[in-house]
Amino acid sequence: MALLVHLKTVSELRGRGDRIAKVTFRGQSFYSRVLENCEDVADFDETFRWPVASNIDKNEMLEIQIFNYSKVFSNKLIGTFRMVLQKVVEDNHVEVTDTLMDDNNAIIKTSLCVEIRYQATDGTVGSWDDGDFLGDESLQEEEKDSQETDGLLPSSRPGSRPPGEKSFRRAGRSVFSAMKLGKNRSHKEEPQRQDEPAVLEMEELDHLAIRLGEGLDPDSVSLASVTALTTNVSNKRSKPDIKMEPSAGRPMDYQVSITVIEARQLVGLNMDPVVCVEVGDDKKYTSMKESTNCPYYNEYFVFDFHVSPDVMFDKIIKISVIHSKNLLRSGTLVGSFKMDVGTVYSQPEHQFHHKWAILSDPDDISAGLKGYVKCDVAVVGKGDNIKTPHKANETEEDDIEGNLLLPEGVPAERQWARFYVKIYRAEGLPRMNTSLMANVKKAFIGENKDLVDPYVQVFFAGQKGKTSVQKSSYEPLWNEQVVFTDLFPPLCKRMKVQIRDSDKVNDVAIGTHFIDLRKISNDGDKGFLPTLGPAWVNMYGSTRNYTLLDEHQDLNEGLGEGVSFRARLMLGLAVEILDTSNPELTSSTEVQVEQATPVSESCTGKMEEFFLFGAFLEASMIDRRNGDKPVTFEVTIGNYGNEVDGLARPQRPRPRKEPGDEEEVDLIQNSSDDEGDDSGDLASVSSTPPMRPQITDRNYFHLPYLERKPCIYIKSWWPDQRRRLYNANIMDHIADKLEEGLNDVQEMIKTEKSYPERRLRGVLEELSCGCHRFLSLADKDQGHSSHTRLDRERLKSCMRELESMGQQAKSLRAQVKRHTVRDKLRLCQNFLQKLRFLADEPQHSIPDVFIWMMNNNKRIAYARVPSKDLLFSIVEEELGKDCAKVKTLFLKLPGKRGFGSAGWTVQAKLELYLWLGLSKQRKDFLCGLPCGFEEVKAAQGLGLHSFPPVSLVYTKKQAFQLRAHMYQARSLFAADSSGLSDPFARVFFINQSQCTEVLNETLCPTWDQMLVFDNLELYGEAHELRDDPPIIVIEIYDQDAMGKADFMGRTFAKPLVKMADEAYCPPRFPPQLEYYQIYRGNATAGDLLAAFELLQVGPSGKADLPPINGPVDLDRGPIMPVPVGIRPVLSKYRVEVLFWGLRDLKRVNLAQVDRPRVDIECAGKGVQSSLIHNYKKNPNFSTLVKWFEVDLPENELLHPPLNIRVVDCRAFGRYTLVGSHAVSSLRRFIYRPPDRSAPNWNTTVRLLRGCHVLCNGGPSSHPTGEVVVSMEPEVPVKKLETMVKLDANSDAVIKVDVAEDEKEKKKKKKKGTSEEPEEEEPDESMLDWWSKYFSSIDTMKEQLRQQEASGTDLEEKEEMDNNEGQKGPMKGKEKARAAKEEKKKRAQNPGPSQGPETTEKKKPKIDELKVYPKELEAEFDNFEDWLHTFNLLRGKTGDDEDSSTEEERIVGRFKGSLCVYKVPLPDDVAREAGYDPTYGMFQSLPSNDPINVLVRVYVVRATDLHPADINGKADPYIAIRLGKTDIRDKENYISKQLNPVFGKSFDIEASFPMESMLTVAVYDWDLVGTDDLIGETKIDLENRFYSKHRATCGIAQTYSIHGYNIWRDPMKPSQILTRLCKEGKVDGPHFGPPGRVKVANRVFTGPSEIEDENGQKKPTEEHVALSALRHWEDIPRVGCRLVPEHVETRPLLNPDKPGIEQGRLELWVDMFPMDMPAPGTPLDISPRKPKKYELRVIVWNTDEVVLEDDDFFTGEKSSDIFVRGWLKGQQEDKQDTDVHYHSLTGEGNFNWRYLFPFDYLAAEEKIVISKKESMFSWDETEYKIPARLTLQIWDADHFSADDFLGAIELDLNRFPRGAKTAKQCTMEMATGEVDVPLVSIFKQKRVKGWWPLLARDENDEFELTGKVEAELHLLTAEEAEKNPVGLARNEPDPLEKPNRPDTAFVWFLNPLKSIKYLICTRYKWLIIKIILALLALLMLALFLYSLPGYMVKKLIGA
Repeated sequence: MALLVHLKTVSELRGRGDRIAKVTFRGQSFYSRVLENCEDVADFDETFRWPVASNIDKNEMLEIQIFNYSKVFSNKLIGTFRMVLQKVVEDNHVEVTDTLMDDNNAIIKTSLCVEIRYQATDGTVGSWDDGDFLGDESLQEEEKDSQETDGLLPSSRPGSRPPGEKSFRRAGRSVFSAMKLGKNRSHKEEPQRQDEPAVLEMEELDHLAIRLGEGLDPDSVSLASVTALTTNVSNKRSKPDIKMEPSAGRPMDYQVSITVIEARQLVGLNMDPVVCVEVGDDKKYTSMKESTNCPYYNEYFVFDFHVSPDVMFDKIIKISVIHSKNLLRSGTLVGSFKMDVGTVYSQPEHQFHHKWAILSDPDDISAGLKGYVKCDVAVVGKGDNIKTPHKANETEEDDIEGNLLLPEGVPAERQWARFYVKIYRAEGLPRMNTSLMANVKKAFIGENKDLVDPYVQVFFAGQKGKTSVQKSSYEPLWNEQVVFTDLFPPLCKRMKVQIRDSDKVNDVAIGTHFIDLRKISNDGDKGFLPTLGPAWVNMYGSTRNYTLLDEHQDLNEGLGEGVSFRARLMLGLAVEILDTSNPELTSSTEVQVEQATPVSESCTGKMEEFFLFGAFLEASMIDRRNGDKPVTFEVTIGNYGNEVDGLARPQRPRPRKEPGDEEEVDLIQNSSDDEGDDSGDLASVSSTPPMRPQITDRNYFHLPYLERKPCIYIKSWWPDQRRRLYNANIMDHIADKLEEGLNDVQEMIKTEKSYPERRLRGVLEELSCGCHRFLSLADKDQGHSSHTRLDRERLKSCMRELESMGQQAKSLRAQVKRHTVRDKLRLCQNFLQKLRFLADEPQHSIPDVFIWMMNNNKRIAYARVPSKDLLFSIVEEELGKDCAKVKTLFLKLPGKRGFGSAGWTVQAKLELYLWLGLSKQRKDFLCGLPCGFEEVKAAQGLGLHSFPPVSLVYTKKQAFQLRAHMYQARSLFAADSSGLSDPFARVFFINQSQCTEVLNETLCPTWDQMLVFDNLELYGEAHELRDDPPIIVIEIYDQDAMGKADFMGRTFAKPLVKMADEAYCPPRFPPQLEYYQIYRGNATAGDLLAAFELLQVGPSGKADLPPINGPVDLDRGPIMPVPVGIRPVLSKYRVEVLFWGLRDLKRVNLAQVDRPRVDIECAGKGVQSSLIHNYKKNPNFSTLVKWFEVDLPENELLHPPLNIRVVDCRAFGRYTLVGSHAVSSLRRFIYRPPDRSAPNWNTTVRLLRGCHVLCNGGPSSHPTGEVVVSMEPEVPVKKLETMVKLDANSDAVIKVDVAEDEKEKKKKKKKGTSEEPEEEEPDESMLDWWSKYFSSIDTMKEQLRQQEASGTDLEEKEEMDNNEGQKGPMKGKEKARAAKEEKKKRAQNPGPSQGPETTEKKKPKIDELKVYPKELEAEFDNFEDWLHTFNLLRGKTGDDEDSSTEEERIVGRFKGSLCVYKVPLPDDVAREAGYDPTYGMFQSLPSNDPINVLVRVYVVRATDLHPADINGKADPYIAIRLGKTDIRDKENYISKQLNPVFGKSFDIEASFPMESMLTVAVYDWDLVGTDDLIGETKIDLENRFYSKHRATCGIAQTYSIHGYNIWRDPMKPSQILTRLCKEGKVDGPHFGPPGRVKVANRVFTGPSEIEDENGQKKPTEEHVALSALRHWEDIPRVGCRLVPEHVETRPLLNPDKPGIEQGRLELWVDMFPMDMPAPGTPLDISPRKPKKYELRVIVWNTDEVVLEDDDFFTGEKSSDIFVRGWLKGQQEDKQDTDVHYHSLTGEGNFNWRYLFPFDYLAAEEKIVISKKESMFSWDETEYKIPARLTLQIWDADHFSADDFLGAIELDLNRFPRGAKTAKQCTMEMATGEVDVPLVSIFKQKRVKGWWPLLARDENDEFELTGKVEAELHLLTAEEAEKNPVGLARNEPDPLEKPNRPDTAFVWFLNPLKSIKYLICTRYKWLIIKIILALLALLMLALFLYSLPGYMVKKLIGA
């Protein structure tokens, strides 16, 4: 209901000026915006809306005043327009143009035009039509550009609503109606008749639609709750939050497991790499591999942590490769890769499987990538189970690029980037030192210092940087930036910014803020790099008072929810992508700290004065420990209002006047109540006056506020960034509404209401409208100066997201069909998550509001309300969801004190009204309070309207009576050690409380009790109370004989209100019972079934109330039962119980259980089993079936639970409770008689029999036609598509054509396939069980692959699964997941041998079995087809932090079953053939006498075991326990292996039922000390043995009597078939003409002959019998899937680490009854022995080897070449040729032979080596390594180390064929850039050719460094023995000496020869020239020497 006034224009104004309009109705005024400088026409065009709670009277007035607006003086009135609303009420739409009157009521010329609409309560008046207001284009434009003080925009939206109903908008603030947390019912604003129920059952809807005369669109009516709700909701209350306990910050168990498989393409020459794996601060190293660039490790590391999730997910996983690390030196880093744990955890399945991590060097960012490491990374929390893809032989050559270790959506090429975190300044820091010293200082020196020395530290991606320390400053100024360099996008999600206090002893954190990079960037194509600010962020933590040891210091570190404001920090963040080619770039990634350019103060927004108002309407449920002293409540926002310890007062922005005003400002700061502000303003009042609590009951107190409600108000100054919060609010509203709708839909599906799809369509419709509304609102004031880049970008991306979401929702709405509801619901959940993510605003503005309860100035408990939820806006969608609402708050203890049970008790419950907004908008701050109060103001505010009151006095109060109908509760918490509780409920309403009676020893109490609360006084208007009554709190306690009652859980409810003038009649009354979810902490702890009604006591007293009829129950004392109209309608049911036996009963009080009995009880009736006389001898019951009759509600959802209790009968008639189990829902045991008229037999499958029929395809009725199923047994992949569902009355034939297939095979053989010439048919004798196993694993993968490829239509699958019972959907999911894995794999290897056609071709050669990637139980519904297992529990339920899990409470198991049906059963059931009345519904049960069974356990292998030794390995062996048998296979332990292959079978004789629980454990062998358990798995053999699925011995795929696939079962298929037919009373089997068998009305066909060992063919019926068994599920009535021959994969668990998988074990179990013929010898599955081979490699020549050395004499380039080769590893078997010295051309001749003997496993393509790990090892460890031959060329040096020149690795299974000549041999052959035919030495046996040798140059590019000519020859060990050869060039079969040129000899052995060679050949002429020159010189010298002498002689003439 609302009145809307659209003020269009005012014309004929005089003069020129600023105009403003004021519109008033019922005393509430709205102002328009100011129109500046307008002349004669003012074009307002604004709409104002008054929500009206009661109908408008015809005489009420509307007043519009027009003013000339003045900033300085008061506004001057131009004229007034008044109108009586009579016409509006009649016509509900009036448009008026009229003149105004002045002050003297004289008409003036000015006129105005206005349009008025009214929409009444009942549907009688005006519904909106499409074009309303908003359809008006001009208005929409207006709305976009007008400022936010525009008048109220109408919040109705355009859209085609049916006229009978208005859309409901206010989801976010709906009544917290059903209080089913998370399932809140939607409040209604539909215009309905006064007494219509707002929530309707579907049947009523149709009538209603007729009554309203309009088509009511049922899509948008909420149907969530079972009960009716009040009509119109006035929305004065917001929803309370139920989850009390802080979940953040509590430590949990985590396990990070990392497998390092191998590394490739490491950069560097001839390295010895080690991989270091680091998680947080823990480091582990792999072993070192020598001299290789692609080492293979396959090592598994596990890191265990016990920390809180926040800490865990911020830990960094770092994988780095280190070169040549040893004991003495740390080695050099090649490259590293890092990502945070959170990234891994957010992956599907919390893991990366077989992905390649890219290594980069952090010290050299220009270098590019340094290699790849292939690894598996998984993070498991408690209770997560990881689906590891099935381990098979990893033959695929990986496509590295397609499998990078990066989350989805991160590009492979990541660039380096700089992250600049700019730290500007901080404010409001708390003091961090004692003031003692400071006071001394002040006394002596007179200086007054701030007591904190802050600096900021930033953590990101494992690095940290910090700013300088600002000495003693509460308001430090830094203007510094911390610069990180990392790859972008980073794989670390959060950046941690912390203000710390520098201290001489230790620095402590003051506050912490996390920047989530996903929220400040967007990776879409229109996305943006991370950017933030400059903006303020608020930090919260412990309380501000300084203590030496702060118990809440963790909160300051960012763990847990902060309980107080600590400081705010102005920061910014920018990212710059680096251009690494730039030479000036510093290439280090060290963190740097630089100066940043300061920003102006105004950049974060204009400082505005905000006003916070609060009124405390009720304070109750105050914990009794706080009840003795006066209590006061304090409200703070930032440091404002904090009087106790907000020492550092936030500076109020100074009015810009002369500089002399400072004292005045300080005066204002003094927030005592009596000082006014100079502007007649107000000082803040932030706490309520102290008051002594009064007693409510034993546990709680309340404050007697009665009619006087205290108020608080606070003024504070913050930058005005409301737009951010408004946008977040709009999105939150949309999200709240969506969540509510989705919960409705889920509830409807759960309670099986009709038409959930309609409601979902309505939800989607609402969502798309909400999104469009956002687009029109959010775009409002762009271009604000204080908008940061992030604001603009976020707005754009939010608008894009919401626009697309709106469109998706629209298109989705069209696709919602009956059967796709569940699917679409999942998609909608994604919308919800996305909305919540978008709504979270990363740039804070106004800090959160804290409400503290103080007791004696000590802070006791608090509540925290986000400020955006309280923020006022005149646009309704932008309003915070708790603004101007009464909010119920539960105060909780701060920090760690709130963990565990302390956090469950309520410290106090407040009903609090809050309003936050700009001071200048504060005229509306009381608008949402319940009406009927008078304001009491402080002295100085008496005359002022806008002055807030100090308290409110309510003049109106109403008297009420509350009736709480407490019917029953179920699945409560076990609070006593007996495993039961003695529950009673305590109901609180306002300040009264009452208890139900205590019911002893039950978890499902049926109290059936009505509690009546009289003399309730509620304040406020009657009609408001009707719509918004206060909430009721119900707490469940466990009564203890000693001490106080234990808390068991809590729930809330909202009563249904009846006013005195309403009739107590349908549809609203009497109320219906409803389930309320009970919470204990954050965990659910049961449901309460109850109803609550609040009845107004009229003027004539209680006489008017509906009488409390019904007897007062005399047996139970004065207890009133729930009255007749409310309690459920009952009818008679019979419950039949099958008692089978008890198992694994533990001791009770140290005594063993000897004579147990089971008591079954339901709704007060029950039955007892017969007594077991000697539990040890035979734990089964002698009487199998008993029954009892009981009255149960017609509505199945209200069925009470059924309790199973086991007691031990001791001597002297004493009974001891052993344990109990409550079956909370009987639904799965209800038997509905079959509908015989149904044509399809599928519908008649008895639910009880649990035979799920798994079929695809629709029914196809062939009267007698044949249905041919060509079932090639070899290709199970096809099985899925070929199953056929048949009609019950048709005879059908199922053909199995195997013969055709055989022919095909032969043809293919003859032709010889062209693609793979070397693939030959395997020989029967070669095949063993392992061939079958590996082939089956491939099939499993192929199946998943094909499923993915054919994109199995999920919706059809859903349909199918729904028919198939509860286990359906699960399977679909798992398949899909596994399929994803496979898809990725397939995408990577389109290699020649990987195409599907080849697999098809290979497949038919080998018979297969079924490999289940999980337990067999998961596939076959726990084998509970007729025998169910109920766990008996005793002991208290553990809480989260105690690790006492469900497992530890189990004290035994009861086996049996139930069947519930309405009593007169249809006769035809009893008429069935062979119906035995003593067994009732449980016909044809096997006998339960003890039976001896041979159990044969085959253990195949274990994978991913948890390491048990220090070296990160384990020495596993198998231990098997069954009854008294305990087998420990200790001597056959497998040394140092985490993936051991056991391949063993164990035979155990057992007698059921005494020994039926088989435990298979894996232990770790230790030389000293006891062996540790790694993990174990338990298998219930009995259920398998008796199951109809026949899990005793799996049915093989084909029948053969010899060879690897020999039939294991002592019974042949025909005997099994005969027996099944007999047991199921099925007609058959009739073996017809050979190759046919008929069972019931099905005919199966198949081959009719079999070959024996000698190849003789004999006729046989076994093949057709087997085909019938494999299709047993198609048999009508009794059909069910039979367990095939299989291997199951079971998780290993360790009781010390509950919930975390410790590895997996693959095994299967066969069982053979001893009274049947004995089975044959067990299959041999011992691990394949590796085959011995010898590889002979002859190195003939090398060519084009790079020349390394410079000649000593001549400076010539040459090389001394030798070739090194190895197969297993450099240490084990490296062999070197001799040296070819002084090669000048790079040619070398060797003729040298290497011999490499090795053991090879063909199936896994691995070489097996055994060696001791170190000199200290006890025994040899077996390693499996890929078969790779490495050839290297080296340059020999005499005095220094040899130089490595180049290498090539040849994978012996697939390596490039060698080139014929050296010329044709190119580098591309090795890098794989050209397609070279690949060969396998195992097929070719002999290969010769040239291969290139490569090394990396300085730029990490490959270069060709030589070529080698070699010959590879592979022989088996036997062949090698017959035909021996010598090593090197030795005998036998020596190679001839190489023909080397003369230089290639050793110079120091033959110096003369060398010299001669040198002189004679190369340097002859040179030497001659030198000699001649020397002679000439000599002559010259002699000449010069003798010249003077001769001259003298000549002169003297001597």
